[in-house]
Amino acid sequence: MALIIPHDYRDPLPDRESTEKAIKQVKDMFQNNLSAQLALLRVTAPIAVMKSTGLNDDLNGSERAVTFPVKSLGGATAEVVHSLAKWKRWKLAQMGTAAGRGIYTDMNALRPEEETDNIHSIYVDQWDWEQVITPAQRNAEFLKRTVRRIYESIKVTENKLYVEFPQLIPQLPEEIFFIHSQQLLEMYPDLSPKERENEIVRLHKAVFVIGIGGKLSNGEPHDGRAADYDDWSTPNEEGYEGLNGDILLWNDLLGSAFEVSSMGIRVDAEALMRQLSLRGEERKAEMMFHRMLLGGQLPQTIGGGIGQSRLCMYLLRKAHIGEIQSSIWPEKMVEDCRRAGIMLA
Repeated sequence: MALIIPHDYRDPLPDRESTEKAIKQVKDMFQNNLSAQLALLRVTAPIAVMKSTGLNDDLNGSERAVTFPVKSLGGATAEVVHSLAKWKRWKLAQMGTAAGRGIYTDMNALRPEEETDNIHSIYVDQWDWEQVITPAQRNAEFLKRTVRRIYESIKVTENKLYVEFPQLIPQLPEEIFFIHSQQLLEMYPDLSPKERENEIVRLHKAVFVIGIGGKLSNGEPHDGRAADYDDWSTPNEEGYEGLNGDILLWNDLLGSAFEVSSMGIRVDAEALMRQLSLRGEERKAEMMFHRMLLGGQLPQTIGGGIGQSRLCMYLLRKAHIGEIQSSIWPEKMVEDCRRAGIMLA
């Protein structure tokens, strides 16, 4: 995604003080709404984990983590986190959390290989959440029910924000639309995955695309997912595969689908080994996290990440994520944005 400069951009919150107040309101309101909807307890998140544990997330399976030696551990290697999908599950096991309850964190990560643009930054901040479920809840209907609760949290936040900032007129539809990535491929066989997303989200405004990571009928996945957290290879009752997906909203300013969350029901022992085998990553089964899962020491869970700066950017009608967060940007991007009235923090 190249840098997009919206035509005749007018920031609805042009002074920095108003923007900062609105950011705080979004973050306070949304995490309270999310916690109430999913019975989540806030816990403190790590900024780094030991490489040998397997607790860091591989995302699409190709991103390299920032690493450093830990002197007090004899120079053993630690990694700055990408996200906390596996760590949260380990934490829930340590806490002995009951089914129906869970945790969320304020997660801060570094992804230095990210190509920066309007919505991508090397600095990632998100609400990482995880909820314990029962084996009977490992199905598409439970996934959809959880998505609807998260979407309701976003809508409530948007409506409350409108009370304080009436220039931020609510745009979200009443309901979120669900579609499987295979169905999306069948609807738009000649388009790329991102182009398919644009078409369906332009039509419905809020969409959850199910099935991210497994190969579709054209032999390619809709998008990448690591093999060891989301379950993307279990058939559902419709014959399609995948118990995960992305929440996408229509962004009028950018004229494109806008991802605010990636989430899913997590792998059980069977799905873990199946997906590691599909990716040729069986060696990971020897790492601490994977041994615990295969040994029945970790709970069944559902979880995901919800971008904090992304959600603020959408709700505050900002054109660039750098209007929300402080990060590092190419000098030309900073200058191009400045000339268009987009002031990067």
